[in-house]
Amino acid sequence: MGRLCTALQVVGTLRPNTTVYVPGMTGESLSFLRALQASPERAEDVRFVGVHFPSVNRSDYLGIHPRARQRAYFMSPLSRDGIAQGRVEIVPLDYPGAFRDLQATDIDLAVLQVSPPDERGMCSTGICCDFHPAVWASARRRILHINPALPRTRSSFSVPFAECDGAFEEQSELVTFDSGIVDDTMMQHARLVASQIRDGDVLEFGIGKLQAAVLAALRNHRRLRVWSGMASEPIVQLLDSGTISGRDSIEIGVALGSSSFYDRVGRDEAFYFRPVSETHDVRRMMDIENFCAINSAVEVDLFGQINADMAGGRLIAGVGGLPAFASAGILAPRGRSIIALPATTADGKASRIVAHLGNESLCAIPRHGADRVITEYGIASLKGLSVHARAEALISISAPRFRNELAQAWAGIAARLITSGQV
Repeated sequence: MGRLCTALQVVGTLRPNTTVYVPGMTGESLSFLRALQASPERAEDVRFVGVHFPSVNRSDYLGIHPRARQRAYFMSPLSRDGIAQGRVEIVPLDYPGAFRDLQATDIDLAVLQVSPPDERGMCSTGICCDFHPAVWASARRRILHINPALPRTRSSFSVPFAECDGAFEEQSELVTFDSGIVDDTMMQHARLVASQIRDGDVLEFGIGKLQAAVLAALRNHRRLRVWSGMASEPIVQLLDSGTISGRDSIEIGVALGSSSFYDRVGRDEAFYFRPVSETHDVRRMMDIENFCAINSAVEVDLFGQINADMAGGRLIAGVGGLPAFASAGILAPRGRSIIALPATTADGKASRIVAHLGNESLCAIPRHGADRVITEYGIASLKGLSVHARAEALISISAPRFRNELAQAWAGIAARLITSGQV
């Protein structure tokens, strides 16, 4: 295969027992995916590795061939059958752990989507910089998908074209993401979260409807900055309102949104991209004054333990960057760690403030990592509270119909665990 090639030619070099790094999030090369789908026999006994986020990446690499395999860091609906068949390894790591795991994994082929090289021969990774450095230095073969549709962005990591073993150029659509429509209840919730944010804070936040609502609720704040694993399209309203301004005021690993948002990201010097080894480095974040981490969860129990990735006894995702960001929010000078979640499940039949994490839950953040929990019913500031006061604060922000039940359950827990000396 020559230096300049096609995606189909790259796929044609695959052999059984090859490990291929296919980036997730908005770094995914949809051209390379289509080439795989056009030559499915080449995926036989090939192992695909990457950090694919369930609500963002919908590509079915296992479906390309019945003997394709995958090493993944998030559970997704596409993985369940593969796990049962023994074709999927789910590795239970957070983002920093996944970065280190990729560094230690033998990668036979890495395919990175980049912008065309500039006058210095450097290629930008555009709107996704998260895990690329973990594999680029050590992969046995390094192939670039040069995509003219990918905006050139400023970043602490870029790829010298001279380092690649091959490259194919193809204009291709990018992975996009829709944050969804925010309703009145969600805005009420978001305003409570916004009340805990001060002018001049440095924010971290995830993705989704609630996070979009929080961004909308911050338009009257000033001098905010962002240090986060990702930023979605609603952040534009904070740039346009003057809430966020200045070069490098949004330091992130991934941008998520529409094509027009990506164009804005490429033009606006507010955006600066960093890999996970920087964005999720607790030692770096704990030195950021007024760092405020805003994340969500599946449920929180009355001890303050946080379950972020199991619902109804089923693993639904992974912890991602939550442990690192929550820890940094606790450790940073005048920092905060906020967990914002709806008080009930979507159908209203179950409380998401629960008495105690049980066998059908996993603990992503232990009780000593709890700070502030916010539902649409109020704010529970847990730092410094006794065990009993913490439970009372959490019950007070649960949905009213569940408060008596939670209070009764806590009385039983206190009698069984606390007075017996087991806690």
